[in-house]
Amino acid sequence: MKLVDSGNKAGANPSRADLFLNRELSQLAFNRRVLAQAEDRAIPLLERLRFLCIVSSNLDEFFEIRIASLLAQHRIDGTPPNMQAIERMSAECHDMVERQYAVLNQEILPSLAENGIHLLRHEARNAAQRAWVKNYFEREVRPILTPIGLDPAHPFPQVVNKSLNFIIELSGKDAFGRGTGIAIMKAPRVLPRVIQLPADISDNTTSFCLLSSVIHAHIADLFPDREVVAYSQFRVTRNSDLWLDEEEVKNLRQALQSELHSRHFGAAVRLEVARNCPAHLADFLLDQFSVDKHHLYAVDGPVNMVRLLELIGHVKQVPLHFPAFTPRIPQALAADDIFAHIKRQDVLLHHPFESFQSVVNFVRAAAHDPNVVAIKQTIYRTGMNSDLMESLIIAARRGKEVTVIVELMARFDEEANINWAERLESVGAQVVYGVVGLKTHAKLALVLRREEGSLRYYAHLGTGNYHPTTTKHYTDFGLLTASTPITTEVNEIFIHLTSLTKPKRLQHLWLAPFSLHKEFIKAIRRETAIARQGRPGRIIAKMNALQDESVIRALYAASAAGVKIDLIVRGACALRPGAKNLSENIRVRSIVGRFLEHTRIYYFRNDLAHDVYLSSADWMNRNLFRRIEVAFPIHDKALKKRVIDEGLRPYLKDNVNAWELDPEGRYHKRKSRSNTLAFGAQQHLAQSIGSIASDKVGVMDDGAVRLASPSWSVQQNEVKRF
Repeated sequence: MKLVDSGNKAGANPSRADLFLNRELSQLAFNRRVLAQAEDRAIPLLERLRFLCIVSSNLDEFFEIRIASLLAQHRIDGTPPNMQAIERMSAECHDMVERQYAVLNQEILPSLAENGIHLLRHEARNAAQRAWVKNYFEREVRPILTPIGLDPAHPFPQVVNKSLNFIIELSGKDAFGRGTGIAIMKAPRVLPRVIQLPADISDNTTSFCLLSSVIHAHIADLFPDREVVAYSQFRVTRNSDLWLDEEEVKNLRQALQSELHSRHFGAAVRLEVARNCPAHLADFLLDQFSVDKHHLYAVDGPVNMVRLLELIGHVKQVPLHFPAFTPRIPQALAADDIFAHIKRQDVLLHHPFESFQSVVNFVRAAAHDPNVVAIKQTIYRTGMNSDLMESLIIAARRGKEVTVIVELMARFDEEANINWAERLESVGAQVVYGVVGLKTHAKLALVLRREEGSLRYYAHLGTGNYHPTTTKHYTDFGLLTASTPITTEVNEIFIHLTSLTKPKRLQHLWLAPFSLHKEFIKAIRRETAIARQGRPGRIIAKMNALQDESVIRALYAASAAGVKIDLIVRGACALRPGAKNLSENIRVRSIVGRFLEHTRIYYFRNDLAHDVYLSSADWMNRNLFRRIEVAFPIHDKALKKRVIDEGLRPYLKDNVNAWELDPEGRYHKRKSRSNTLAFGAQQHLAQSIGSIASDKVGVMDDGAVRLASPSWSVQQNEVKRF
């Protein structure tokens, strides 16, 4: 396979499948890598359980969005689905779910029991525990259960997306002498799914039971004078992608509020039942929800494993968790006058190793500073509780001009964002919702401060969300700057987003959907031209996903010209690395560890100019053409070196959490060689930047050098230059 062009066309007529890996299968491969974390015995036990729950959550979204999209497209325009790919997805999902529950039942739960933590099924509970559970059922559960016997007056009820439900088969006659044989019952969402039993009946252990187990044990009590023949818990997953007719929408917020309710009742795309659910009951449910049998999952445990996260929160045994981690707050930003320091020099923040509190303090200081006249900010995800949003409200109340661009279509955060928009408007802030049809995904905050008779701009630009929870668990970079060339262009972007006027030509910031894609392609082709002239060409890029075909074709052309390319892609990757005559100079790796890799970094050697851009955008079509995105340069040489030393080099050296992608789309876990010390990028950064407990490097039974539990000690040598 040979490329004949500078990046747009492939020679030898290769098929699309030869050039690009399947997006959905690549996404499932990422979940395999997360599942591998749950299988890793070097990771603390409760963290392994957490990874199992993350896999379940990821699969939920995969069905709600990706599978739902494939099925809906076929129904809407008759586009024939790729049945071979769908069958592979189905097989992969079934195999992954089977492995999940095997790890839960054969490894995690027995190991927890060895540590005095028990998740008790009915048959494992002693007499005192059964009595307590029965009392709990009668007092807390039964009063709010509503079993519905199915008959013409009681049709099959609406079942909410991902809710816990039960199907019950009954014999005999009902109170009216009729043979209503099937009942459906919803488990109320107000009840906890994991219930801790009192210590005095737990024999000096920590014991829990699931709400589903409590209901199972007493389901017969709900149907006196009837025999319960069979029953099963079940859960249905529905299409959760919101759709709005952009040409018809007059008020985006009102339209979205109306649409949010329908999300709970979209087309069903998956049915989960208990392993012992009788086939005829499963078939009955499949028929009711119009779900294909290939999307039936019979599981050996709770149908919603995500709920086990509640158990993790209850257990405080330190050795079963990752060691406590304290992010660093840069000393300069702890001073009273944060603006004076930013004016002297740019500040680079590397989260979560450095605290996001510095960003919160920046906005809070602006809210209270009498010299600040205006604050502008974009909000994509921020959560239900946010000190940062509260500071914006305070700023508006104090009479400052506050402009907030709230993205209402941030998937699964729509309700929280609507609530914040309403609160901000109620105190006089100017709230706009970006551009209809383009999600505002850029992470920008701008402070206008009056100094010596004129306005001075201060800005924060980031790769991650202004979210108090995710900033503790996602890796991201942020830049605090008073640089006039950058801050002036940030202000131009805000004017563009609020006025909808065409933005002025930007010299430093790359803005989607206008210049971002063009500039990325230009930078790749510049390295290609440099390599063709016999000089070293080098590209290193770190992102969440790589899907855009035009970017991939440009990278293939760069590889053919001799450019050395390293791609650190956490999730789905459509590029085939290392393929003969196509991508022999491209390597792709994925890092999966304690923190979610979320940073987007784009490095181009450019004849030793070492261009470094940080961005909110992945190399995906949606980011480059259907979102408002910003890529911003790091100009300060010291900070540029930090981005390279902290954001790229350690990840290229990692032999603990790294997976390497082969040309066929398979990932292989990279292992340290016998004469090489284990090196984990996240562990290295946590110890060298933040504050974390150290543990010794140990040797596993197979002789391989591994990080001893809790798997957070690393060799901290200098990482070699790339």
